[in-house]
Amino acid sequence: MDGKTNPIAGTQIKVKVGTKSFNATLYSNKTTDAFKTLLPLSLNMTDLNRNEKKFDLTVNLPTNIEEIGTIQEGDILLWGNNTLVLFYKSFNTPYRYTKIGKIVDVSGLAAVLGSGDVKVIFEL
Repeated sequence: MDGKTNPIAGTQIKVKVGTKSFNATLYSNKTTDAFKTLLPLSLNMTDLNRNEKKFDLTVNLPTNIEEIGTIQEGDILLWGNNTLVLFYKSFNTPYRYTKIGKIVDVSGLAAVLGSGDVKVIFEL
């Protein structure tokens, strides 16, 4: 294995913020397999750096940490082995993450997530 995450597998989840719902596609890896067993999740996510929402899960997930290079708006990543991160801005990063998934259409994502803490629901 080359250490890279397998391409997006096609498993779909819903990411809900308030009355807005987004479709996300998950990558095919052990992290997403473990993540799906936790769903549905209703999380009070904390804003960090005005570009992401994060939540520390109570369980550790398997990791396949890699250099991302450029974060894309809508990326759903795992930092370390238990911090779920949902990005609402695109930017370059030196940090390393495990890929979980990606929101398919990010139209309105940054607006509904806003600049403060927010409740986000992840469900199959």
